[in-house]
Amino acid sequence: MFIDIHAHAYLYPCPPQDGVTQFCTPEEVLKRYDELGIEKGILLPLIGPETYVPQSNQEILEICRLHPDRFIPFCNIDPRGIQNSEFTDFSVWIEWYKAHGCLGVGEFMPNMNFLDPRVENIFRQFEAAGLPVIFDDTTRVGRHYGLVDDPGLPQLEMTLRRFPKLILFGHGPAFWSEIGVLETVADRGGYPNYPVKAEGAVPKLFRRYTNLWGDLSAGSGANALMRDPAYAVKFLDEFQDRLCFGTDICYAAQHLPLAGFLIKLRDEGALSASAFEKIARGNIKRLLKL
Repeated sequence: MFIDIHAHAYLYPCPPQDGVTQFCTPEEVLKRYDELGIEKGILLPLIGPETYVPQSNQEILEICRLHPDRFIPFCNIDPRGIQNSEFTDFSVWIEWYKAHGCLGVGEFMPNMNFLDPRVENIFRQFEAAGLPVIFDDTTRVGRHYGLVDDPGLPQLEMTLRRFPKLILFGHGPAFWSEIGVLETVADRGGYPNYPVKAEGAVPKLFRRYTNLWGDLSAGSGANALMRDPAYAVKFLDEFQDRLCFGTDICYAAQHLPLAGFLIKLRDEGALSASAFEKIARGNIKRLLKL
């Protein structure tokens, strides 16, 4: 029924990701997939110093080799890698990962501004390679992870304009909180619990830039929809060709409400069966040619 565009798994034992919860093993992810009706998922390596337990791209490739019918690999490269320069040529690494089956990039989450020259340098190369990018974002440099943007997402907009052939998947609280106009700037990067009273930056950017896609995973994606189901139906219907289901599963007992919410909308007739199918699995199959 579903293809998950955003999952994490660790093949080797590691300490708790945040001192408490443990990252999933591949088997734990698959157990949740079977419970939720998810046929397969995209594994995103967490490589940077911002993450709790950095892992290698090769670990993801090995998990996918062990479970070829259930997992799809994305790769990840830090823009500060190889001399920390805006002039670094990453093409050797990008092409190697493509040749070994990686179909995209993510979760791209260095704690740097979207418009940092090093980020733009690697985005230019991802665009040339034809690899879509799933990014996370945040509101500040320091004490967090993810690309940094300002209120209204102007840096993301400039990035979408500068790289029109680069598919960027919006993800994370600083992105999805702006589905509606925020009551105060302090709500940026959080989980607003009030209805969408007026459209925010996200739907406006979706209309203007066809290279912007939506990763509906995690609490941020689910909250963006579930905070206002009536508006969610309008949003899902209008952008049904560029939205994708995801979980962002990190630990085995994680609450994952999005699948049930989408099924409920479909079964109640609020969301058409065709739109549901696109969001649940069809869009990512089309994009990645699965």
